[in-house]
Amino acid sequence: MAQLVTNPLHTALQNALRTVEPLIDEIEQRVEGPYLHFHNGTVWTGPAARRFDEEFTQHRSRVRTASDRILSDLRQALARTPPEVTEEEAKTIRVRYGLL
Repeated sequence: MAQLVTNPLHTALQNALRTVEPLIDEIEQRVEGPYLHFHNGTVWTGPAARRFDEEFTQHRSRVRTASDRILSDLRQALARTPPEVTEEEAKTIRVRYGLL
């Protein structure tokens, strides 16, 4: 049986997830803070504020949906990727994905 080595794609996906998670958390926090502040009722009121709120809510929803999708896709790809492969498979993966 061939000796197994660390799968470079698995490692790259883990690194991507470790990089992206804190960035997504930061983006969500930077949207959520102003959103909550706006909804305390003392920032701005009136018809224009209601229209702004509708748009802001839609944008907030899009950010959350995109964030969830990105993390889900990365986690699914990681789950489907074996942590170890043969040396020959590792070489092929490195070439295919440009991994060092």
